[in-house]
Amino acid sequence: MNNVFSVLQNSMKSPEVRRKILFTGFIFLVFRIFAHIPVSGVNLVQLKNLFEQNQFLGLLDIFSGGTLANFSLIALGLNPYINASIILQLLTMVFPKLEELSKEGDAGRKKINQYTRLLTVPLAILQAIGMYALLRSQNIIPVLAPIDLISFILTMTAGTMLLVWMGEMITERGVGNGISILIFAGIVGRIPVVLGQTITTATAENAMNIVLFGGIGILLVAAIILVNEAVRQITVYYAKRVRGNKMYGGQSTHLPLRLNQAGVIPIIFAVSLVLLPSLIANYLASAKNPALSSISQFITIWFNPSGPIYNIFYFLLVVGFTFFYTAVVFNPKKISEEIQKYGGFIPGIRPGTPTANYLNYILTRITIVGALFLGLIAVFPTIASAITGLQTLVLGGTGLLIVVSVVLETFKSIEASLVMRNYEGFLKR
Repeated sequence: MNNVFSVLQNSMKSPEVRRKILFTGFIFLVFRIFAHIPVSGVNLVQLKNLFEQNQFLGLLDIFSGGTLANFSLIALGLNPYINASIILQLLTMVFPKLEELSKEGDAGRKKINQYTRLLTVPLAILQAIGMYALLRSQNIIPVLAPIDLISFILTMTAGTMLLVWMGEMITERGVGNGISILIFAGIVGRIPVVLGQTITTATAENAMNIVLFGGIGILLVAAIILVNEAVRQITVYYAKRVRGNKMYGGQSTHLPLRLNQAGVIPIIFAVSLVLLPSLIANYLASAKNPALSSISQFITIWFNPSGPIYNIFYFLLVVGFTFFYTAVVFNPKKISEEIQKYGGFIPGIRPGTPTANYLNYILTRITIVGALFLGLIAVFPTIASAITGLQTLVLGGTGLLIVVSVVLETFKSIEASLVMRNYEGFLKR
């Protein structure tokens, strides 16, 4: 705790870091302002009633930061961008040219980010059309003329691209990862509403359950911090090398392998995909075709957010994305080649392929633990609701994981900026 306060105190003393924090706060303010500007023609009273009656839409609204219930200009949120990122990362595994591009350093990443932004536009258009069809089926929005429908779709798409731009501005000029911080801002902005609903409906009978839920939440936060900060240290020795009149190497270091190597990305990816069946069911619910209506009822029954099929599917998606993303961000073969290139070796392991196999073995074992933990966090709302009987506190472990992880990563980013500033000041002296 003292370290947190010292980081905040030192960050306010540094003009550069303070400017980054204030810029991030300004983007937060702009984000919340846009979140309360509704799109014209939408019956907000009926829309809020629909969200209160539909558990799936209520969960979706929490991750949008309340922008869906208000149906603001940024109602689509960052879902199209996240889906575009998933598609690009999958294509990177399939097409060698994209894989080569991803290995070209900063220039390659900028190119892939540009492709992601371009792919976000058609995905946002499709999602805006689906959102209009859903609202129209519930008589929340009237039938729009072609020109008005085009304006509606363009407004929704522009809102998503505005969020993407805000996220990139935070990444470049603020602190932390911009996209993650905006998702964090949406979740935190929705917490007071969720707590207010819970307190309003609280009775003497479930007051103890609220206290129990709070206790579980504190333990969950502690577990998230413990897992996020857990690291497996692998000792690496570097042999002595003589170049000219100087001797290099002859020292040992550690290769850190995090227990949760993928961070919050698997949860975000899984949420984007696990909500698709329910979204399709809501769209087909008002269909006049009996076959489509029966499909909608089937999906609604089997993919109920509190049902076993939904939670098993969600759990497996999180575990699968954890392994997938870990494989993307950490390549044992490449790491072993770098270690061998600089004359390093792991004690008891031969350089080259044996080192890669050893790293892959260790990484697989710790990733299993991290993936299972993330999977349990994902289905925590259902478990907590079954234990406490509280249906309003649906934020659960997923939101807590994102909030805690983003806070930790942001503080690390601030600390890194402070260390860099002190280091640069030392060099100038």
